[in-house]
Amino acid sequence: MQQISPTTSPRLHGKVSIITGAAQGIGLATALKFAQEGAIVIVCDVKQATVDDAVKKCHDLGAEAQGFMVDVTQRDMVDATVKAVLDKFGRIDVLVNNAGITQDARLQKMTLEQFDRVIDVNLRGVFNCLDAVLPTLLAQGSGGIGVVSSVAGYSGLPKALVYGPTKAALINLCESLYFDLHPRGNAVYLINPGFVETPATAGNQFAMPALMPAADAAKEILRGMENGRFHIHFPRRFTNWLRLARLLPYRWYFALIHKVTGL
Repeated sequence: MQQISPTTSPRLHGKVSIITGAAQGIGLATALKFAQEGAIVIVCDVKQATVDDAVKKCHDLGAEAQGFMVDVTQRDMVDATVKAVLDKFGRIDVLVNNAGITQDARLQKMTLEQFDRVIDVNLRGVFNCLDAVLPTLLAQGSGGIGVVSSVAGYSGLPKALVYGPTKAALINLCESLYFDLHPRGNAVYLINPGFVETPATAGNQFAMPALMPAADAAKEILRGMENGRFHIHFPRRFTNWLRLARLLPYRWYFALIHKVTGL
């Protein structure tokens, strides 16, 4: 069986794949896409009912799947899940760190409790999962780690006062992980979605350029992993525009974003 590596396309059939935040949105779409490819899907999310529903959907596609109710901010839950997976399957081939929350607000409406919650889930949760899984991946000398960040991490945006910084930190984390893991045979995938149709974006009261279905986002994630790309971003007609905007002098960047968003 071909191993997942930084230089070869991962073949998901039979690969043990842990996906956090896998019961809705991009996480669920990715779990179902992996299931279609024959992966062994480990569904992790915070509500047992939605976890069970996601596992059933994977089973309906003919895939082997297991579900775990996991709050990624709780290290004991993460460790117990990883142990259970290793006890049954003896390995972990893919970890997709997708669990995350958003809290859109301007400074005047944010509270410290909101800051803490977003940082705990979006950052501490990722570190908890990495610390639990990395020893296995390093011992195997194979396997890949995907981290779902966001184009909001490219540069500062209105109403992304805490969400944006957590996603920027994940971008930096993946860049740093690459230096440590690539030489050891472990792949790192930095995943930066634009606007995707999910429960998290359903309440947005502003225009979302190039909004795409979650199923299409999952296809892009899989395609990027198969092609061995470190930076997986989509839809490119939008994400490339933001990547260029971040290179502008600040006075031009601020004026441009204000003009586009009206904020």
